[in-house]
Amino acid sequence: MKVMIRKGAQGQLSAYVPKKDLEEPIVAMEKPEMWGGQITLANGWQLELPDLAADTRLPITVEARKL
Repeated sequence: MKVMIRKGAQGQLSAYVPKKDLEEPIVAMEKPEMWGGQITLANGWQLELPDLAADTRLPITVEARKL
């Protein structure tokens, strides 16, 4: 599924899923650089993100897999 990852005003990361019209903060990351691992959203969803460079600029839309 397509997911847009962005950084908010306070530096908090959030994920937006356009198909579900859902925007939730990212509350946990498997890897500190986030890419290539799992993230957990505030609503409990877990997503697996693609492996990208640690310095990838945000906002970015990626293809993620819901676990």
